[in-house]
Amino acid sequence: MTLRPATLSAALCLALAGCATTPSPASTPQADYYGTLEPFAGDAVYFVLTDRFVNGDPSNDQRDQGKAKGAAYFTFDRPTPGAPPGRSDNVGYMGGDFKGIVDNAQYIRDMGFGAVWVTPIVDNPDEAFTGGDPVKWGGAFTDRGKTGYHGYWGDNFRVLDEHLPSPGLDFRGFTSRMREAGLKVVLDIVCNHGSPAYTMPKDQPKFGKIYDKDWHLLADHQNLPPAKLDPKHNPLHAWYNTSGGLAQLSDINENNPAVMDYFVGAYSQWIDQGAAAFRIDTLSWMPDTFWHEFARRIRETHPGFFMFGEDFNYDAAKIAPHTFARNAGVSVLDFPLKKAIADTFEHPGSDFATLGPALSLTHGPYANPYDLMTFYDNHDMARLNASDDGFIDANNWLFTARGIPVIYYGSETGFMRGTSEHAGNRNYFGTDGIAAARHNRIHDNLSRIAKLRATTPALQRGLQVELELKGDRAAFYRVYQHGDTHQIALVLLNKGDASTTFEIRDNLQAGSWVSALDGSRQPVSEGRILSAAVPAHGVQVYLLDAPVTHAGLRAALDAAMQGARNPG
Repeated sequence: MTLRPATLSAALCLALAGCATTPSPASTPQADYYGTLEPFAGDAVYFVLTDRFVNGDPSNDQRDQGKAKGAAYFTFDRPTPGAPPGRSDNVGYMGGDFKGIVDNAQYIRDMGFGAVWVTPIVDNPDEAFTGGDPVKWGGAFTDRGKTGYHGYWGDNFRVLDEHLPSPGLDFRGFTSRMREAGLKVVLDIVCNHGSPAYTMPKDQPKFGKIYDKDWHLLADHQNLPPAKLDPKHNPLHAWYNTSGGLAQLSDINENNPAVMDYFVGAYSQWIDQGAAAFRIDTLSWMPDTFWHEFARRIRETHPGFFMFGEDFNYDAAKIAPHTFARNAGVSVLDFPLKKAIADTFEHPGSDFATLGPALSLTHGPYANPYDLMTFYDNHDMARLNASDDGFIDANNWLFTARGIPVIYYGSETGFMRGTSEHAGNRNYFGTDGIAAARHNRIHDNLSRIAKLRATTPALQRGLQVELELKGDRAAFYRVYQHGDTHQIALVLLNKGDASTTFEIRDNLQAGSWVSALDGSRQPVSEGRILSAAVPAHGVQVYLLDAPVTHAGLRAALDAAMQGARNPG
């Protein structure tokens, strides 16, 4: 694996003429201590619902799309009915595009992120959906009047949707510009379903249909409910299942070999154009046998390609099997930890101990808990409903504890906090939101801790050994010892309203500990303590760039190393 060329601790030590990352002596072999060697673990992820981030190019807004057919069909700016006074939501396109992300790539990078997850980029229908139940304020699975602004209603998975590119900025150009800004692109992919497919008063163009790259029709639901499809006699129906499904979405037949060929080909095309990783939508709606073969074929051409999936389930035992090599063999979004994070940071007076069981650090159900994507909200659920202090505390946890952090656009300011889909969760952020973020204390504190993680191998990939998770206090080690890098991080978190002093003695190795946040030093002799005051809603991280020599710490790390991984 390749680490970043410098760590924050190294930068601090250069500035302070102090310590440097210390290689182990060749004559004294050191044990390997790491949570993960996954290269992608170095990059925290900023999740952008592209249409709702920033409209960088109004010329691709398609503002007249569908208008000729009447009010039921137009696609741009469709306010959700029933909004209370002073509230808003929208189920039409709002104009966000690739240029809007590129123009603000430095804003994202400056917060400490190394990757941007974008919603699906494939072509979606050109009209609002006229079937299903009428969309309404706060309504779930109500899609009449809704458009494919979110990208999840694909009809041609080989063609870029027309709302996204600008001259010279197709997907290849977009990923290239993002790489120049120091950001990888995570592409959201869908194989489980296409666009809404039935209950329309009259069949609409593209809905319930799938096309190849030359726009030849491969599949057509023909506005029929699943039970009335006839895949044995109609090849256009053979791409779809005849039962189940979500809302009125076409449900893809995972047993049709042509389906696998199509999606592997389509998504390989986007990798060739710069996608650095995949987020897999509705992972659990297709069997692991499908995803195992999909991942095998993708990685056959792109070895080690990183993927993580969505199984919207708060039971770790239900989502963990996807991570096993014999199954899908991918990482997953950590929904169980998300629930514990919300329970902890939405409520003042809560207990840090709530987070402990969800970490699954040893003898847990996951192939590797350190590869999981950690988060506290996204586009499919209510945003975190916390105070500013609650967001700051949640971010301090997210960027120091195990896992790969994901932040939903706008959460760096508490944007639309507590709101669900069709009630503001996916509202437009825009340049006004970005301008306001630069003067927001949630944003400033997030940037501080995210930048630290971005330059600290122990926080990216290190084993986690708990010292204290109780009340308003959390203390733990993160340790990375692999190759020529040896780093011990001591993390101290305080979510209380008053300053608190930590006195750390358990498994504390002697050495000159350096604060990664303020550069202060704590020389620690053998058998002594490290004492540190952490302000209200604050964090402190001390680094010791040295091989592990403390016998007690070695024993704890040996146990953590042996218990972390589950081969399934």
